[in-house]
Amino acid sequence: MSSHAQQARTLVEALPYIQKFTGKTIVVKYGGNAMVSDKLRQAVMSDIILLSLVGIRVVVVHGGGPEISDMLKKIGHQSRFVDGLRYTDETTMDIVQSVLCGKVNKNLVAQLNRLGGRAIGLCGMDGQLFQAEMLDEKYGLVGRITGVNPDPVENALMNGYIPVVSTVAQGMDADTAYNINADTAAAKLAAAMGAEKLILLTDVRGLLRDPHDEDTLIHVVHTYEVPELVAQGVITGGMIPKMDCCVDAIAGGVERVHILDGRIPHSILIELLSDRGIGTMLKKEE
Repeated sequence: MSSHAQQARTLVEALPYIQKFTGKTIVVKYGGNAMVSDKLRQAVMSDIILLSLVGIRVVVVHGGGPEISDMLKKIGHQSRFVDGLRYTDETTMDIVQSVLCGKVNKNLVAQLNRLGGRAIGLCGMDGQLFQAEMLDEKYGLVGRITGVNPDPVENALMNGYIPVVSTVAQGMDADTAYNINADTAAAKLAAAMGAEKLILLTDVRGLLRDPHDEDTLIHVVHTYEVPELVAQGVITGGMIPKMDCCVDAIAGGVERVHILDGRIPHSILIELLSDRGIGTMLKKEE
């Protein structure tokens, strides 16, 4: 097949998917290597802009762990993790808030705008978008989301913007902000908005039956299969809380959750607008 014919086929293949998702909400949790590499970041931003231009309501939720660690190192404050969560004292919380709501958020907004998108930055405290209380004293100022107000995000979408949301929450049990896990925040927001899809960009291919063999990628997982996959040791380590977020999102009304390898350029477009999925999709029992 000639390259022109292949290009035409790719565009035609995308058409039914564009028709299906136009007007629907898709939440993208952005993090990992796709956030660190300039080339991958530009590919992700281009995907998000294209989806927005064809009428899909795209919401970006981001973390920023490496940038937080770098800033803490610069001021001589040691990063500490408890059960995989960053221990967040007051100094760390100040850095989390300034880095996530400031530098990281505004850089993403600026890049989307430079590439032709219309993006606007939101902090999880804006309009009490994310409300939280302390998860456990042993983690410091790490929060558990108790409520979501999607109105600021909906208003941005209705006015033609791509909302870019940082994961800092308004404290409801104390006069403080809370550090929130970005996967959890994205799942809660997707459920509150009745999103069609939640996409988690990660640094792995998806869920692998054998973690050392990428050919063992599991393409589809039903939520009822998750406990058994944990018991079998297929879902382990950091994938356990990620899968819990996926299950919670689907229980909250999200139709599909996709775990994608953010290291693959344009993985979002390939997964959403083509016949060949490249990650792991979670869905309810049919």
